[in-house]
Amino acid sequence: MINHKKYRVPTVLSIAGFDGSGGAGIQADTKTASSLGCYAMNVLTALPVQNTQGVRQIYEIPAVAVKDQLDAIFEDIYPDAVKIGMVHTIELVELISTYLKDYSGPIVFDPVMVSTSGHKLIQDDTIQACMELLFPLATLITPNLDEVSVLVHEVIDNVQNMQKAGNTLLSKGCQAVLVKGGHLQSEVLTSLLLQHNKPALKFESQKIDSKNTHGSGCSLSSAIASHLAQGTPLDQAVASGLSYIHAAIASSKNLVIGKGNGPLNHFHNPLKLIQYEMD
Repeated sequence: MINHKKYRVPTVLSIAGFDGSGGAGIQADTKTASSLGCYAMNVLTALPVQNTQGVRQIYEIPAVAVKDQLDAIFEDIYPDAVKIGMVHTIELVELISTYLKDYSGPIVFDPVMVSTSGHKLIQDDTIQACMELLFPLATLITPNLDEVSVLVHEVIDNVQNMQKAGNTLLSKGCQAVLVKGGHLQSEVLTSLLLQHNKPALKFESQKIDSKNTHGSGCSLSSAIASHLAQGTPLDQAVASGLSYIHAAIASSKNLVIGKGNGPLNHFHNPLKLIQYEMD
């Protein structure tokens, strides 16, 4: 018997930069969404030349090319969730914020400023534009300790200060903030989810002794976006995303890929493409 049923799938759009070595940027986003059963799409915002040892150069993508990419995706495959990564010029911030102002789905913004290898990836005058234009649109922002320190103009290196910094960002217009504690100098790593009119949620995990963490921030934001695309509530999407990243790091710690900070094992437990029967 011929099956005439039709199915839709959860779709995730990554608006982010490039990583030819495959561990970060849109490559990590695509691997993450795919491994979690979603259909991944990309809009390229920048062309960093990088590998596991660091970023060598960043080539800009013209704003008109970014808009054309957005048009092509939204006119054809409307995303169930959007992840924003590397946006390193004011012009791109303005373009993306204008384009997404009427988008009704969840948006996860990973404010990429510093790479795993310590290279600065964003222009100084773009940070304020991100805070004013993109932060209010985002369902969730996911800064690490280096990034949140830049955003609040204060060194953040402990859990108490993480909560204080997260609340500061909420007061500046963010809907929700996940302050990531992956850079804490402790055996137990803590990340905090701050939301308006809700108590802070603490997520703890044992620190993994591994240098293979290249692209972990990109992958986490994409994992959370993937769960949101499936209709998962934010609290659970964050918990599931963090669990996925912890397992991806744990299963890659003995891998040798590149000479520097290697990538995660995104496909440690891949799911088949999720399919919802259509009426």
